[in-house]
Amino acid sequence: MHKILIVGGGSAGWMTAALFGKLFQGLYDVELVESEAIGIVGVGEATIPAIKKYNELVQLDEVEFMQRTQATFKLGVQFVDWWKKGHSYIHGFGVIGQDWEWLRCHHYWLRANQKGRARDFADYSINTAAALQNKFMHARSDMGDSPIGHIAYAYHFDASLYGRYLRGLAEQHGVRRTEGKIIDVGMHENGDIASVTLEDGRKIEADFFIDCSGFRGLLIEQKLETGYEEWTHWLPCDRAIAVPCERTGPLVPLTRATAREAGWQWRIGLQHRTGNGHVYSSRYIDDDAAEAVLLANLDGEQAGNPNRIRFTPGKRRKMWNRNCVAIGLAAGFLEPIESTSLHLVQSAAIRLVRLFPDGHTDEANRDEFNRQSDFEWERVRDFIILHYWANQRDDSDLWRHCRTMELPATLQRKIDLWRSNGRIFREDEELFSEESWIQVFLGQGVVPRSHDPLVGIKSDPQIEQFLGNIASTIDRCVQVMPDHAEYVRKYCQAEPVA
Repeated sequence: MHKILIVGGGSAGWMTAALFGKLFQGLYDVELVESEAIGIVGVGEATIPAIKKYNELVQLDEVEFMQRTQATFKLGVQFVDWWKKGHSYIHGFGVIGQDWEWLRCHHYWLRANQKGRARDFADYSINTAAALQNKFMHARSDMGDSPIGHIAYAYHFDASLYGRYLRGLAEQHGVRRTEGKIIDVGMHENGDIASVTLEDGRKIEADFFIDCSGFRGLLIEQKLETGYEEWTHWLPCDRAIAVPCERTGPLVPLTRATAREAGWQWRIGLQHRTGNGHVYSSRYIDDDAAEAVLLANLDGEQAGNPNRIRFTPGKRRKMWNRNCVAIGLAAGFLEPIESTSLHLVQSAAIRLVRLFPDGHTDEANRDEFNRQSDFEWERVRDFIILHYWANQRDDSDLWRHCRTMELPATLQRKIDLWRSNGRIFREDEELFSEESWIQVFLGQGVVPRSHDPLVGIKSDPQIEQFLGNIASTIDRCVQVMPDHAEYVRKYCQAEPVA
């Protein structure tokens, strides 16, 4: 094993290249081939806290990265009109309150809430409370058990600038970029990929191939015919339109997802502009009408041409097939309602490093990679489906369909357990924590019949004092936190973009 060829750039290609360049330096020859004539989707602008692990692996400087990508901070996702019109809630990162003995905070909240003696659930999370007041600061490790010591965050950034920034890092670590459009893929007699041929006749041979060619899956699908597992029966949205606008109003440290009649709209505030998009189902609205909905709901003046995207929710049947691994859109697509697109790139690249083959492709490593990938994608899928299913909207066919559709057995099991006694368990390192599931369940009206019976050990006055102390402590912490826009200006202000 000497040569690794990454086919395609964009965020997926350059995230993989930067990681491989850093970790494989001196061990493998890494090359990336891409064509400027082929556009990239480039609309992924929101992340989750796990991206900080990737940043550490490539030794990325946070201030420089944020300046170069016009980045801001993110404390969670705000969902507007998902449960019903006029209602909103926040899925905040990080902890909720604190455990009391061996029970999670939400069990005590369920007991107090049943008796009408609890504050809004958002008041027990430093992330959600701070985000609602546009406050932000880095966690302080010297604060002990203070909520300020447990602030979790991610980023909003310009995906095109991010890919450009990572390209620079990758090339510093020895990754070679080749410009060219691939017109043919050569094969070995055993069925492995041997080479790619460019439009100008150049042939590039390699031992191992990473397919980052986007939806078309140039290697994994067009050549290897791996197959695709479609999930449209659970996730009916199959179109998206993205467009930037001028930034107006406060710089909110939240991704905002607003439910629309036939889908939902995202809003992401960057330093230089606001990113917007409308994800929708072509069964319930046509493209022109969907674009009109998006443009009618921009915060500022439109700052670019709309980019229309077609997709099929689902994943490849095998993300590692023979000597080729698909990463990014070549591996599959799940709508970015919980900002998982770049995480799935990151986790695939890190998983491949952990299971990278030696001189031959060992079936045990390949099978384990595919097993872990399938598990991760299916659990993310379930979490996204929950947002659609748990609604009480009756204003459109899309929401009525989602409310009555049959659910995957893996999701139904979680719902049944939660409805019984408010219990939720994270399985086998799945992406979303118990806190994430709890906030979406409660935020979208799925309230358990009861709570853990061990709550009964504590008296009502004890529970009210416990919850009151948490909420009042968070109130005081938020009061001393700086404004998000001011914090960004002092910490990582970027140069203006022409």
